Amino acid sequence: MALLDHLRRSRRRLAPLVVLTGAALVGIATVRHREPLVAQDTAPTFTKDVAPILYKNCTTCHRPGGLGPFSLVDYDSAKANVDDIRDAVRSGFMPPWHAEGPHGTFSNDRRLSDLEKSTLVRWIDAGAKKGDVKKAPARPVYATGWEIGTPDAIVSMPDDFTVPAAGTVEYQYFEIPTNFTEDKWVSAIEFMPGAREVVHHVLVYAKVPVDPNAAPAAPRPAGTPAPRPLFVRKPQYDSPEDPPRQDVRNGPPSRLGVLIGGTAPGTNVMTFPKGTATRIRAGTVLTFQMHYTAHGHEMKDRTSVGFRFATEMPDEEMRMGAYINGAFTLPAGQKDVAVTADLEPTEPIKIWGLLPHTHLRGTRWKYTLEKPDGTSQLVLDVPRYDFNWQTYYFFKEPLDVPAGAKLVSTAWYDNSATNKHNPDASKNVKWGDQTWEEMQYTGYLYTVPSRRLKPAPK
Repeated sequence: MALLDHLRRSRRRLAPLVVLTGAALVGIATVRHREPLVAQDTAPTFTKDVAPILYKNCTTCHRPGGLGPFSLVDYDSAKANVDDIRDAVRSGFMPPWHAEGPHGTFSNDRRLSDLEKSTLVRWIDAGAKKGDVKKAPARPVYATGWEIGTPDAIVSMPDDFTVPAAGTVEYQYFEIPTNFTEDKWVSAIEFMPGAREVVHHVLVYAKVPVDPNAAPAAPRPAGTPAPRPLFVRKPQYDSPEDPPRQDVRNGPPSRLGVLIGGTAPGTNVMTFPKGTATRIRAGTVLTFQMHYTAHGHEMKDRTSVGFRFATEMPDEEMRMGAYINGAFTLPAGQKDVAVTADLEPTEPIKIWGLLPHTHLRGTRWKYTLEKPDGTSQLVLDVPRYDFNWQTYYFFKEPLDVPAGAKLVSTAWYDNSATNKHNPDASKNVKWGDQTWEEMQYTGYLYTVPSRRLKPAPK
């Protein structure tokens, strides 16, 4: 069978992997460098050469009970799927990673090294020998429940929500009190959908309800300037007003609060870098924004979020934000349409990770840092954007963004009939919640150096 046919078959079989997996952790991971290719006289074997690669890179999904369509833990299962393995490795389709840049740029880079890819292909081409079982590494052991271990706190939707078998489901909003009696520093967040098949994404917001008995804030003294916002307001990028809801259940609250985490296909666990943590204040109420997608049969979902608390106050408070362009139009039938947005801080910030997000017409992304001195720097290039893998690209070293700089995001879209994923090439497309509409959305994780909680090392 030709390579193209193999790839098509592989992609169909690997489609279930678009749901979040341990391989898609957002956080600090082992950085894989390109090892020099060395001559090897003997053919690789599964036990000595291949199993260590699979156990490190693949079996978080490809294991019994995992989300992959076949297991790579055992020799027999791996050998039975060598054609798919070869095609996925040669094409770079698996492990899923869609950004360019040298190894070492991103802390959660999932790409195989040249030596790892060569070893797998040579093993297959040489007959996929098993080898000496005494040389096999220990089989990996995976958690059967929470990947972060038993959470220190779990917050769940109060009741099941029934997702119908078909039709459009408007975003559903659920407010849940945390009952925290003191501020909590969170080092890791994990989401546990009750029905992953129908949960497209979850965003979680945190707010502290206004105390009606609290004394009003003192007025600002006359002549005192208002506090300067951290980011320049960009009204030209505002999205249109939401259309009137058809579903009267679970509408959005009047105030969401600050975004503290989210999950989408490709990202599930958020583990914050050492020295950072996000804060959830005492009395916080969480709002789950749930995007459900009907999947052909009725299902019930009750999503939960689990928190692992930091053992001490961090050096820096990790914050989460998003910037968008919601004012675009993608003309019917047009290919390669560019839409830009930019983020401009009023004081220096450090960006730790970026999440590019479009829907089914999005094809690629680029992020450029335009500095106040007129120079620019390409900081993230995603030439193979895949809606089915929503990756948070975590920098090994945080990106310093000075005051007055602009982080410019550019997304490209294919609204033509040649885009096999396009729901309808005959219509102009604007911003919208549903997957047949579009977004130009960037999530980002950042800290503010001027607001460090502990003095910076000298």
